Amino acid sequence: MACGFRRSIAYQLSRLLDLPPENLIKSISAVPISRKEEVADFQLSVDSLLGNNNDHSRPDIQVQATRLAEKLKCDTVVSEISTGQGTVNFKINRELLTKTVLQQVIKDGSKYGLNSELFSGLPQKKIVVEFSSPNVAKKFHVGHLRSTIIGNFIANLKEALGHQVTRINYLGDWGMQFGLLGTGFQLFGYEEKLQSNPLQHLFERLGVHFDEYSGESFYREKSQEVLKLLDSKGLLQKTIKGTAIVNLSGNGDPSSICTVMRSDGTSLYATRDLAAAIDRMDKYNFDTMIYVTDKGQKKHFQQVFQMLQIMGYDWAERCQHVPFGVVQGMKTRRGEVTFLEDVLNEIRSRMLQNMASIKTTKEVENPQETAERVGLAALIIQDFKGVLLSDYQFSWDRIFQSRGDTGVFLQYTHARLHSLEETFGCGYLNDFNTACLQEPQSVSILQHLLRFDEVLYRSSQDLQPRHIVSYLLTLSHLAGMAHKTLHIKDSPPEVAGARLHLFRAVRSVLANGMKLLGITPLQVFLCCQIQHAPHHNGKSIC
Repeated sequence: MACGFRRSIAYQLSRLLDLPPENLIKSISAVPISRKEEVADFQLSVDSLLGNNNDHSRPDIQVQATRLAEKLKCDTVVSEISTGQGTVNFKINRELLTKTVLQQVIKDGSKYGLNSELFSGLPQKKIVVEFSSPNVAKKFHVGHLRSTIIGNFIANLKEALGHQVTRINYLGDWGMQFGLLGTGFQLFGYEEKLQSNPLQHLFERLGVHFDEYSGESFYREKSQEVLKLLDSKGLLQKTIKGTAIVNLSGNGDPSSICTVMRSDGTSLYATRDLAAAIDRMDKYNFDTMIYVTDKGQKKHFQQVFQMLQIMGYDWAERCQHVPFGVVQGMKTRRGEVTFLEDVLNEIRSRMLQNMASIKTTKEVENPQETAERVGLAALIIQDFKGVLLSDYQFSWDRIFQSRGDTGVFLQYTHARLHSLEETFGCGYLNDFNTACLQEPQSVSILQHLLRFDEVLYRSSQDLQPRHIVSYLLTLSHLAGMAHKTLHIKDSPPEVAGARLHLFRAVRSVLANGMKLLGITPLQVFLCCQIQHAPHHNGKSIC
């Protein structure tokens, strides 16, 4: 992608360097925008061409960059070639940039950035994602929230890239508490209530769905088969306490010993995970299986994957654990939060209170739903802004800030841009004149839109949503600054039409990114909820 510009540059470089264009594609990157100075559109890292060889000093790399730039020529696509710190920089013909980017965004719609050459040649895979996994004998604990929203993001991203994804919620339905719950229902309860899904309404509120619900109890018998297989391979060792272990180090290192059977012969968590993994391979023949749990289970999954390997399952290397840190300080007004439902209700309550406190707030059809969607966006963005593995301090005040890098800001920006289309779209969204979009604010937005495929690619490689979050927040800030100067109302029709196309492209890409993160974009929001610069005639456009 990058609208074919990256490939065009790669073809010119390939003729000069005698390398296949495909080998050069990922060395050519869109340049991040700068508020301080005008930047090129693409840059080639000379260091990456040299294979990151440490024998090459910085002066050598700079000389190589200069020599390469001197041999390259401008054409109908590239209007200017220069050098930077170890890079060759390319500036795209401005009117071609404008026309191509905006047409590509509208043409590709929800697929913009996903049809990129960065993803070409990557095989479509069968992917299993296990996430959420609450204990059904208890109310949905808030500790499972991160697993739920992170797993949902990973599944969304993989599906968007064309993979066949199976979402599994592996319920904790084992142990004393579940046994007591089941006995209670047998004696006093109603079977239809036990069979109903008490968690479904919470997942619906989160906008999350699953393809399969299974539980540890499903693998009661299969875990016994696993124990027999371990024993037959000489991997099972009995202890003096009657338990069974697998020594993964071979030298008796206590940290490498995994207990797989209690003294009474019943299975443990690791045994049931082994059985579940084997069953899923038989059922789905997956290319990748991803487990989304907190970082406290890192050792557990290392041992499970290692046991699968020594049991002879070479597909164990296709299993991956995505760990995350702990959320600290999540409290409601009533005190410490324990349950997810408390968090969701608190989010909705606080947003409704904010909405009610603003006298000039525009009425929305469903304030409860609007409040919840904005609140969820705020929660997700705060969670996804940092590295997933890191712990973070939760702050109600911070997530609902009307200014700054928050989910509230993203929702507001999307609704504001949608309002522009609703207000002015009918007469202007036919064609546009590229010459009307050459202001610095327009060019910065176009350059940022170019980078979307790289951001998606990066997130697809490390499964970190923060890259997309950062990109969307920057896009929203750019849109806000452009809206202050690139007026539509009272502008000549040709200018207004071009600007409306630009803002529509921003809204489309913003919506795409939000959906990947698990956020439902709002079309109507509280135009006065965010303190923003007024329209040039002193009135809000909302």
